[in-house]
Amino acid sequence: MHRFSRLLLLIAVSVSGAFITPSDARAETVVKVTLWDKGESSMDMLGAHEPMGMGMLGADPDVTNTGATMGITLDLAEVPAGAIKFQILNDSLEFYHAVTISPVADVTVPLPYLAEDQRVDEAAAGVTANLGELKSHASATKTVALEPGTYILYCNISGHYAMGMWTLLTVTP
Repeated sequence: MHRFSRLLLLIAVSVSGAFITPSDARAETVVKVTLWDKGESSMDMLGAHEPMGMGMLGADPDVTNTGATMGITLDLAEVPAGAIKFQILNDSLEFYHAVTISPVADVTVPLPYLAEDQRVDEAAAGVTANLGELKSHASATKTVALEPGTYILYCNISGHYAMGMWTLLTVTP
């Protein structure tokens, strides 16, 4: 009788789905990404979109993007490794923006930059994912599997990265 009761319990638990989820499985993490800028009038002051000389571009990781003309804001700066769902909103009134994700081995080393094109050299930087380009007020959702490490999310439309349109994301084990 004891053996029969254990068998019934095993069947009941299996039917309920209690054994379906492995113990090390993680739920998908959701990161809200906002792409923003201060509009066309603020771009006129910058002329040829000279690099701001800060952060990943200027090799000074202690400098923030607070004075940037464009930027990327994340609701989470640190997430566990695995599937990460990026919910992206282009909050710009006027500009297309894009999101590229590259690994960062050392935050004190600037990304390779093609000054003549005013873009990050994606071939030299290495690209983990291109999440796409969005027109103003558009949104998209993309899921990417990320391993532990530091990543930079940046807009690689000409001039945008140099105007501060990047942010770092830490992925923990």
